[in-house]
Amino acid sequence: MTKLSVNINKIATLRNARGGNMPNLLQMAKDIEEFGGQGITIHPRPDERHIRYQDAKDLTKIVTTEFNIEGNPIPKFIDLVLETKPHQVTLVPDAITNITSNAGWDTVTHQHFLTDVINEFKKNNIRTSVFVDPNPKMIEGAKATGTDRIELYTETFAKGYKNNNLKAVKPYTECALLASQLHLGINAGHDLSLDNIHFFLENVPNVLEVSIGHALICESLYLGLENVIQMYLRKIVLAN
Repeated sequence: MTKLSVNINKIATLRNARGGNMPNLLQMAKDIEEFGGQGITIHPRPDERHIRYQDAKDLTKIVTTEFNIEGNPIPKFIDLVLETKPHQVTLVPDAITNITSNAGWDTVTHQHFLTDVINEFKKNNIRTSVFVDPNPKMIEGAKATGTDRIELYTETFAKGYKNNNLKAVKPYTECALLASQLHLGINAGHDLSLDNIHFFLENVPNVLEVSIGHALICESLYLGLENVIQMYLRKIVLAN
């Protein structure tokens, strides 16, 4: 069964906008788990524009489901992961200036770098996942790094979904089948929503985890956080 990991970056963005502690990020993480969320995802960036490095340290003490930290493995990020020891680290090649993640790794060009980073995390019993575009060469390259999983970058699917959903999902289906043949676990994330999550999971096999933040928080403004989490879980169950 696919697990739902809730990315709480946008909650941190709202908190930071006023400089206080409202909403309380730690309490929100607890509530998300109470409402049925099966994991908590954060993506700290060096400028701490939303999630702060201290948040990661504090969340380690209270998350009772699965804790996933995403980010570009610069030295400061690597040190944070080794200190907090989350259940999973997802390696994302985001530039400091990016508003959000906008591409997966070139796992061929960066194979040796990724291999070294992954080996360090695996020595510390931290499961690794590599953020990749739906490209067979990148899937094969990820396998060569020794990663446990890949995370399929789903923005292209989300953008193409309303115009031609079958065409939009096809590369993801093919890459998921390839990843399964290579014995790679499969995660997925970026712009998945209540509108497209069921179709995606119905057509992309063996997805172990979806990480959803922006859409889930936006939907929650209208429908309520607990209700939206339950709506996602129902759609995931139907797709599985």
